[in-house]
Amino acid sequence: MKNIPKLLLIILVAFLLFYSQMPVLRYGFPRIGIIVLLLSVLSFFLFTSMKFIEKGTKVSWGQKPAPAWIKYLFLISLLYVTVLPFVTSSPIFHSQKYQQLIGKVNAGKQISDHITPISLDEVRIVDEKLANLVGEKVLGSQPALGSQVELGEFCIQKVNNQLVWVAPLEHSGFFKWFNNSEGTPGYVMVSVTNERDVKLVQTIQNKPIKIKYQEGAFFGDNLRRHAYFNGYSTVGLTDFSFEIDDSGKPHWVITTYGKSVGFGGKNANGVIVIDAQSGDIQQFGLNNVPKWVDRVQPSNFIQAQLDDWGEYINGYWNFANTDKLQTTEGMSLVYGKDNKSYWYTGLTSVGKDESTVGFMLVDTRTKEATYYKQSGATELAAQHSAEGKVQEKGYRATTPIPYNINNIPTYVMALKDNGGLVKMYAMVGINDYTVVGVGNTLRETLTSFKNTYNMTGNKLSGNTPSVKKEVTSTIVRIQNDVKNGNSFYYFILKDSPKVFVGSSNISTQLPISQIGDKIKVTYDEDLEKVIDISSFENLNLK
Repeated sequence: MKNIPKLLLIILVAFLLFYSQMPVLRYGFPRIGIIVLLLSVLSFFLFTSMKFIEKGTKVSWGQKPAPAWIKYLFLISLLYVTVLPFVTSSPIFHSQKYQQLIGKVNAGKQISDHITPISLDEVRIVDEKLANLVGEKVLGSQPALGSQVELGEFCIQKVNNQLVWVAPLEHSGFFKWFNNSEGTPGYVMVSVTNERDVKLVQTIQNKPIKIKYQEGAFFGDNLRRHAYFNGYSTVGLTDFSFEIDDSGKPHWVITTYGKSVGFGGKNANGVIVIDAQSGDIQQFGLNNVPKWVDRVQPSNFIQAQLDDWGEYINGYWNFANTDKLQTTEGMSLVYGKDNKSYWYTGLTSVGKDESTVGFMLVDTRTKEATYYKQSGATELAAQHSAEGKVQEKGYRATTPIPYNINNIPTYVMALKDNGGLVKMYAMVGINDYTVVGVGNTLRETLTSFKNTYNMTGNKLSGNTPSVKKEVTSTIVRIQNDVKNGNSFYYFILKDSPKVFVGSSNISTQLPISQIGDKIKVTYDEDLEKVIDISSFENLNLK
């Protein structure tokens, strides 16, 4: 009877630990073991008591030991969180399993065969930081709203084939949540191609949006707790992404995962989709995820598995670093020709910082990996090259996004000032980061980049030559323009609706050509209305 208060205290502490920490109730997840260990320590002190012991004329203190089951529980939980993870999960014993976590790695021919051909009106120039900056301005323009909510984390996604950043409005504190338990009124959507295209979406089909379930909400409205106590306490939950479907309805997409190597080797096995307003939960395996869900495989899982793939390529005991590979800093979400989304990263030899030995594209839904074994520049080297082109301005480059320009793998990035605003743009050759083009607009940047590329003698495209077209005609209009210290000549040819452009670096005959001259030019066919020429010959000057 006297132990009832102690048992009640242990039950109360256990409830609080489980409610707040939400441990995964499955082998391989250590948090449950840590909680049991803490409870066994508490039980040990509660059930261990001191008492008087009389021996003849002597009186001393003695100790009544705790029950044996508490000691066994302590020992088992201690082994569970220390010895067992080392034995079952250490790469020393399981390097091959870690090396194979990424699955089969396909061999690609040329990365330009996979990444998206460029179209200037679809180039991604708004990064997450800029999206957050313009999103905050939208909230700041409505003081009544801005004082109640804050922007959540932005997630990039395709909505009706348009690439956008989307972030939920979240409660800015406990009392804001308490006074507005119905949920926050909507989300912010920012175009990736135009920072001025910002929308505060508060209704869907004339019905107000109320985002009730959030990561930062409290008690039953907390997103993780809502999933945990509704049947998902035995699976790992990670990568809480706010996504909207093509109708604009808000959802939370959460990756479910297990452990493939004892306590290590996190591996995604599906997603749960939670209606952000009603809390309804749907579970999907890797093979039946809705099409509007862009991201299933978390980037940190993929990066860890790629690093293990490169690290243990010759086993654990490879101190000479023979054939070892590692991913470059950061990982980008890109879209391929097949309109699927991929995690993109470069691969370098261990110890090499500036150059890559290849590039990896991993399907964000299926984890299908393709390795393009070709040398090039790391994302960081490309950023430094772009910043060096305008070093006097002190601009900083955003994360480079790979694109395909006339079969030339090219990094495209924005150049921002200290205030985080886009001031210029840059394009850098992936195969050679010394080939750089910068401009105040994307059109200028593309012209500058192609001009620099053409001056190299078209040596960058390697085994993937671009398709050249040739035309012979008469100039009907020509005009020059000076940009960033370079002279560019725009001209129109007879019976052709296209506008051609080239610099004096392409040909010394361009500055002295005039209307009526018969010329021959070659160019790369692309998606732009203004065509950059790669060669120019004035036939009248022969």
